[in-house]
Amino acid sequence: MVDLKGQYQKIKQEVDAAVLEVLESAAFINGPAVSRFQASLESYLGVKHVIPCANGTDALQIAMMALGLEPGDEVIVPSFTFLATAEVIALLRLTPVMVDVDADTFLMRPEIFERAITPRTKAVVPVHLFGQSCDMRPILGIAAEHKIAVIEDAAQSIGADYIFPDGSRKKTGAIGDIGCTSFFPSKNLGCYGDGGAMFTNDDELAAKMRVIANHGQAKRYYHERIGVNSRLDSIQAAILDIKLRHLDEYCDARRAVADAYDAAFADIEELETPVRAANSTHVFHQYTLRVTNGRRDELSDHLASLGVPAMIYYPVPLQQQEAFRHFVPAGLELPIADRLCTEVISLPIHTEMDAATLDTIINAVRSF
Repeated sequence: MVDLKGQYQKIKQEVDAAVLEVLESAAFINGPAVSRFQASLESYLGVKHVIPCANGTDALQIAMMALGLEPGDEVIVPSFTFLATAEVIALLRLTPVMVDVDADTFLMRPEIFERAITPRTKAVVPVHLFGQSCDMRPILGIAAEHKIAVIEDAAQSIGADYIFPDGSRKKTGAIGDIGCTSFFPSKNLGCYGDGGAMFTNDDELAAKMRVIANHGQAKRYYHERIGVNSRLDSIQAAILDIKLRHLDEYCDARRAVADAYDAAFADIEELETPVRAANSTHVFHQYTLRVTNGRRDELSDHLASLGVPAMIYYPVPLQQQEAFRHFVPAGLELPIADRLCTEVISLPIHTEMDAATLDTIINAVRSF
């Protein structure tokens, strides 16, 4: 699905030099490499504060801890997303409220978010799924009206721009109260292990998240609150700082692959190619088709038989996961999420895709 080895070979000299510098300094935890990457990412995103951490799941958990959410508080999440988005809600003894998504973009719809609000709603997590932004302006307006915190899950969308009605732009993750991301190796900006970060323009929230991520201490051995141990190590930060310099070209390479797929499948009635929202750029963390004739699994098997990888993101919506069974109210119906889980299939898309590989994948799909 991705070619991390090929990507590394192109930037090998830069990465090797950066890693060697960390090894020679022996500053493996919270070293200069972390500070450099933090500053670089703040500049790229146009955000005041980047707080690195150990992974994207920790980023979401720390964000919710910093907001002071209490057991029983409700957090609204889309049902069509990776489990981690809602997992941390349950871990903190909060209540995940699953809502349906847009059939075309797979993203949270502002009007559905608004209908799910109750007096117990304290936060919402719009997930910028597969590489493009939710419609943030109305989401921000609804949240402000109801005094609800907005936590962006930008794990799949780093590098994407949300375009406001006046034409101004902001990077995903830098729009709400807090943005969260993952640097898992397969992400558009991925390290060579685990990593994550939180983003905010709020000085107070930034200070809280830094303390929480460091065992609840601002001063060593003086713990002002219950926290966690969640750090981005210096080697991963050094690698990310190199890869951040290439992020925009990586996004362009993914768009080029997506353009080729779009053109190749435009005449196939049974396939719906990804819808690109007018108010967002798309960085194509995944290229996800909808198979509308009920033969998605057959297509998946066909591709596998030809040695072409494909993935189902996601086969089960949150409201049907056994882990969340006791959070789901009787009679809850989320028909779009249910249908998407039977139709979606994601094809390989990455920065090193050559013409021959692309043709092989396209021909495999078309042959079916």
